[in-house]
Amino acid sequence: MLDLHDLIRPSSVLTGVGAVNKKKLLAQIGTAAEREFGLPSRLVADALGDRERLGTTGFGAGIAIPHGRVAGIERISGLFLRLDRPIDFEAIDDLPVDLVFVLLSPPDVGSDHLKALARVSRALRDRNFAAKLRGAGSPDAMYALFTTAEARDAA
Repeated sequence: MLDLHDLIRPSSVLTGVGAVNKKKLLAQIGTAAEREFGLPSRLVADALGDRERLGTTGFGAGIAIPHGRVAGIERISGLFLRLDRPIDFEAIDDLPVDLVFVLLSPPDVGSDHLKALARVSRALRDRNFAAKLRGAGSPDAMYALFTTAEARDAA
């Protein structure tokens, strides 16, 4: 059962994001993180870019999970972006990416960052789930997919 409500909120799900390449996308993510979490956009873009230089976070099937530790964020938090057109992300399967889950963590969270990353990865590796994200008609519908357990509890 998928439930990422502790990592993402409705306002951090973005659709129709246009980017021409990975560098520009990371800059847009920085801007979104500034709006959503009050973080300096350049700090976020640089942290994600530094992580990408260690190896791509594009794990295949059109999906990437850029992540990094960023001073100033209070808790592990995510942004989800569905791109209007897939872009080259240097993914391990060489396929362009259209689904991006960004994970930002405080510098001192230790292994909790890796646990959150594993949860997100497990969810996005499910082809049916990824197909539902691609077919969802609105950010609210995508948010509901990420918080299935919460939605069931409320019913």
